[in-house]
Amino acid sequence: MKYLTEAPAGDVDVLVLGSGAGALTAAATAARAGKTVVVLEKASLLGGTSAISGGMLWIAANHHAREAGIDDSTDAASAYVTAISRGRGRAELVDAAVTFGDAMLRFAEDELGVRFQFLETFPDYRTDLPGSVETGRTIEPQPVNSHALLGGLAAHVRSDGRAPFTMQEYERWGAFTRFPWDELAERERTGMVAKGRALVTMLLAAAVREGVHVAVEARGERLVVDGGRVAGVVLDTGERLLATDAVVIGTGGFEWDTALADSLLASRLFTMCSPPTNEGDGLRMAQRIGAQTRGTREAWWAPMAVTGDTRDGRPIGTLLRFERQGPGSIMVNRDGRRFANESQNYNDLARALQSWDSPNNRTLNTPAHVIIDQQYLDTYGLLAHRAGEPTPAHLVEADTLEELAERIGVPAETLVATVDRFNQHAARGEDPDFHRGETAYDRYWGDAENPWPNPSLAPLARGPFYALEVVNGAFGTSGGIATDGRARVLDVDGAPIAGLFAVGNATESAYAAGYPGAGATLGPLMTMGYLAGRTISGQPVAQDDADALAGAAR
Repeated sequence: MKYLTEAPAGDVDVLVLGSGAGALTAAATAARAGKTVVVLEKASLLGGTSAISGGMLWIAANHHAREAGIDDSTDAASAYVTAISRGRGRAELVDAAVTFGDAMLRFAEDELGVRFQFLETFPDYRTDLPGSVETGRTIEPQPVNSHALLGGLAAHVRSDGRAPFTMQEYERWGAFTRFPWDELAERERTGMVAKGRALVTMLLAAAVREGVHVAVEARGERLVVDGGRVAGVVLDTGERLLATDAVVIGTGGFEWDTALADSLLASRLFTMCSPPTNEGDGLRMAQRIGAQTRGTREAWWAPMAVTGDTRDGRPIGTLLRFERQGPGSIMVNRDGRRFANESQNYNDLARALQSWDSPNNRTLNTPAHVIIDQQYLDTYGLLAHRAGEPTPAHLVEADTLEELAERIGVPAETLVATVDRFNQHAARGEDPDFHRGETAYDRYWGDAENPWPNPSLAPLARGPFYALEVVNGAFGTSGGIATDGRARVLDVDGAPIAGLFAVGNATESAYAAGYPGAGATLGPLMTMGYLAGRTISGQPVAQDDADALAGAAR
């Protein structure tokens, strides 16, 4: 274990395992209330999955939307979440996430100094479902200078390797080929960070200001139980750390433990993009003392490509977004046929990759490939590849569709027919087969400068043609330790385990199998971190609670 800040001099009130957004929110919130807090991070870098994320938060009925004159309500959000999770989310967690999201947001801004900006045009992922909105629920962190906020500590925050741009800027610039890369390189040189790294930077700065002690290379292995109460943690080195008030498990999911993931998840993961330290440590620690688990079949699913990228020396996947959503691209399955709306959100699209062909005892749609033509490559590039550069090994190139079909192992006649049918309809701005380009979300990820009638659709007509294999991936798992609506860990009988709280991807998601919109991971996880910190400290979690406590006192 190595402290990056001053080590605690005496007794510790709260131990927090992990350093993602949920964990840091819990730590900073408790410290703000006067608690002595230590954050223990297993890796040598801080921030976990949060630091490599987009950093966006999905918060229903938030004050930024109200100030913009957008009408929203927690009732509408609850109806939407219930629909998108197919009714499988636990009401207590849904209520906590939706009801207290804006209270958390205000606290993070007013008390912790975290700065956000409103994404005025970002729609919910499923605007066809009741309670959804076409704008108003997604915010993102403002870019910040990490050197100014953290000094030397900035070097210890995990980076995703991307340039420091925001989603607002993506909206303005469009495709990566239009980005001002020299300007972004200068930002990076001066210490500017964005997205999840900016969020973690601001939360870490708040925690340090409040006196939180931060250690890395500190892997928790077992919980200390004393008199029926969780009283501390034993590290893998055998070192024993005690906490007088609470232990908060804020570790990552279990996606990098292949045996555990295969035994629990509903579908096999072929790749991940999260830190390899997400091996289910927190889940196992809680299980050892009788904690209940829920939702462990689920993950934050996403279609990904394997391009040779690594994280901490391990191969990782790359999320496919505009590469499949931009006009002039399609996805085909092992039979050379389209099988889904390519522009839909990644969580729903990935489920189509998981479909099973029972009569033939094989996957139905994988191997799958994104197909583009030369016009697409000239206009947008594909991931980091640009037209005119040598074709990378992960991208298959052929002069004709027939040749491309042979190279990726699909029937040539079927692939040609699939592209011909798509092209005929795309030229008219329609997709009668899968309705691509009909929703606000589809069009958001299209190209407003597309010369064809629909920003999400364009024909594939000019060779050479290219194919990129798509596999079932995930940002992380989204099930695990069961908690109540105040982040208290529940035992197998549903009673809170004294002294133990849990937040983050180590826990059961409030939204179960659903993914309401951009930031639907971090929004509820930070809300539960806030609720944990306030509950540990005996503080009200919102004005209504404060009024109730004041009335009880009178």
